[in-house]
Amino acid sequence: MKVLDTTMHYLDGGGDGPPIVFLHGNPTSSRLWEPVLRHADLGGRRAIAPDLVGMGRSGKPDLEYRLADHVEYVDAFLDALGIADPVLVAHDWGVAIGMELLRRRPLIPAFAFMEGHLRPLAGWDEFDEGGRDVFRRLRTRGEGERMVLDENFLITEVAPGYAEHYPDARSRRPLLQWTREIPIAGEPADTAALMAAGWAHLCRSDTPKLLVYGEPGVVVTAGKVALCRAELPNLTAVAVPAAGHFLPEEAPQEVARALSGWLRTLNG
Repeated sequence: MKVLDTTMHYLDGGGDGPPIVFLHGNPTSSRLWEPVLRHADLGGRRAIAPDLVGMGRSGKPDLEYRLADHVEYVDAFLDALGIADPVLVAHDWGVAIGMELLRRRPLIPAFAFMEGHLRPLAGWDEFDEGGRDVFRRLRTRGEGERMVLDENFLITEVAPGYAEHYPDARSRRPLLQWTREIPIAGEPADTAALMAAGWAHLCRSDTPKLLVYGEPGVVVTAGKVALCRAELPNLTAVAVPAAGHFLPEEAPQEVARALSGWLRTLNG
């Protein structure tokens, strides 16, 4: 589908009810959601899962692929489909995109999220030791290019199921940029400001929210779950035991069950 200066591919699960838009993160695509959609009872809602710009089967225009770019393209994608107020379901960087969309679009009726950064990180100590080392290397000029563009680290070591989408160095540039968008100690400043505004709005909003979190989790660990419970109004939190980062693939039935049950409360 034509969106701004490029095209965006998407899965359309049909249904004639109100829409649900599923947002993936790095380094995946809309395929991430297929296992969940096979098991979920969406109550007749229309399920739509786009490939973010530059990712999956979407077009790859000449962009910096900053968080703000992705927000603009998803915003325009919704406009192109004529959708003003979808329920949003988000994973990884899809969470930050979803928070900003919720801030921009007050008619969005509900927001479900999992395993994504929710606000800027105060410093490197918010990573565990292994993650701190890897992300320092990814954010080092030259080293990150070697790891992601040349050696395809994020696919071969993190998400091999998505190799077909990222066959060469150029196709992997959006993946590298995502690793450099995580706002750590205030940098990059524009992304930190965007995420801080999204989190502040989420803390004020009475929009129904669903947090699905893994135990032990990777990005959303016990401390972040406690923060969400303390700060976010109208929150339902559902644990998925023995799960890590890629919840929609690791535990699709459990994620589908949590989502389906929560959607029934919205209908009620």
